[in-house]
Amino acid sequence: MDTGKELLFFFSALGSFNGIILGVYFFFFTKKKYLTNYFLGALLFALSIRIGKSVFVYFDPTLPKMYLQFGLTACFFIGPCLYYFMRSAVDEIQIMPKSWKATLLCWGILIIGVGLLFPYQDYPKLWGCYLIKAIYFQWFVYIVFSALAIKSILGKIIDRKQKTTPSETWFGMLFLGNFLLFLFYFLAIMGTSAATYISGAIVFSFILYLIISILLYRKKTDDLFLLNAQKNSGKKIEEKEAVILSQKLQNIMNDKSLYKNPNLSLQDLAKEINISSHQLSQFLNNNLGKNFTSFVNEFRINEACQIITSNDKLTLESIGYDVGFNSKSTFFAAFKKHTGTTPLNYQLQILQS
Repeated sequence: MDTGKELLFFFSALGSFNGIILGVYFFFFTKKKYLTNYFLGALLFALSIRIGKSVFVYFDPTLPKMYLQFGLTACFFIGPCLYYFMRSAVDEIQIMPKSWKATLLCWGILIIGVGLLFPYQDYPKLWGCYLIKAIYFQWFVYIVFSALAIKSILGKIIDRKQKTTPSETWFGMLFLGNFLLFLFYFLAIMGTSAATYISGAIVFSFILYLIISILLYRKKTDDLFLLNAQKNSGKKIEEKEAVILSQKLQNIMNDKSLYKNPNLSLQDLAKEINISSHQLSQFLNNNLGKNFTSFVNEFRINEACQIITSNDKLTLESIGYDVGFNSKSTFFAAFKKHTGTTPLNYQLQILQS
């Protein structure tokens, strides 16, 4: 390779390598363990593998087909990770819902199963003509879902008259970067002369270094992962309005037993009482002093205590699922946090009294 190509290869490959390092950072070394951190780490892993494949295949087209299959398999997870990254931030989700786990598991089984049954090496036409298009179609669908999840943020970015917070700018930038990557790769697949696979690698490297520069030069980075953190900074809803809102929440939660839905989100609850998710988050954080998850879990634990008191035939695990928790460990942890004791000790105290 000449000097120009060597520099291009180095810059592109370094972006992929740094993406993996940054993914490890978001998984294991961030001070606060938000669910958004983990999905961003997974997103960077998937992107880095996809970009790395593009770089090496571009500079050495004779590489075995297994490298192409490996890169496309990683590409299959880019869309879901992007969407769940956005959703976990918008809806303030800290514990991954069962439906998300099931979806990711199904996607994993599907792409790995297809890869084992129809390896790229033996079925190049199947992958080249059909599976690649299916993978990119899935990625595009998740990009649309992601755009809908942060449509209010994108609207503020497009409408320059509205001021955006650092976290909103951060999420908008990450979405735009993923969209540009998809666009470059899609155009390359469609055979557009101006687009090549290496263009996507260059865009990824540029976006990655922009992310790194933000993390290095910002004194505070936790606010980048909480879309409602700055909106809710100390500003309380007026007392009269807060009393009415509190009563509405109590009634709707008890009358409809919304807390029994393990996938209940901030947006879902806000729609039920006809206010914005921002207003609801502000009320919970600043007026009640608790986040959305803690607020919902209080209803679940109170219901669990009533069931334990009145029925000693049900198992504690089944009670946890009945009141809306999506795992035994989550139920036990929330129960102890709310009551100061474990479900088993609580049950024993009831039986002994």
